[in-house]
Amino acid sequence: MPSLRAMPQRRHEDATCPTDSRGRRAAPAFLVADFFSILLRCNLRLTPNVMPTKVTTREELVSELAQRRQGHQRVVFTNGCFDLMHIGHVRYLQAARDLGDLLVVGVNSDGSVRALHKGADRPIVPDAQRAEVLAALACVDYVVIFPEPDPGALIAALQPDILVKGGDWPLDRIVGRETVEARGGRVQTIPLVPGVSTTTLVQRIRSTTA
Repeated sequence: MPSLRAMPQRRHEDATCPTDSRGRRAAPAFLVADFFSILLRCNLRLTPNVMPTKVTTREELVSELAQRRQGHQRVVFTNGCFDLMHIGHVRYLQAARDLGDLLVVGVNSDGSVRALHKGADRPIVPDAQRAEVLAALACVDYVVIFPEPDPGALIAALQPDILVKGGDWPLDRIVGRETVEARGGRVQTIPLVPGVSTTTLVQRIRSTTA
């Protein structure tokens, strides 16, 4: 890696940056997906052999978890879209990991996200990139993309010991609860970070680039 001193210095001001009607420098309009592509490439250079092995298929994961259970490891499962990672996601996933011995994260595919009607422009980040960004987190052990509208079939296949969802989900509405509890597992909710969500993050980005 080149020395910071050896790197060319950028001018603090960029003459090409547009200004608004008052002459103030406007926020650059960039694609969030492009930003995450850059972030992803940086992470891959840092840990080139870790993330690809964390992102797996349903079939491969069933076999892997069977081996883990032979070592009496408790499997924690959660799922979501994770369409622009933020501090709420990171704290939630770390709390989920602390409940067991390994954490599996199910990620809604692009088609699955669109079926949830989160907005015409969602997902912003493609599912493969969302999965690899999640895999970069130390608290996440495995990531699997699922195409269904909900994770019911995936949970039935993986048979986790602990099922985790956000605190905004009532227990009786959590998909997979019956499956987990039927085999002696438990379902737990984790409080969300107030005022933090992908939706509010997207709104803030739009307001600063409009």
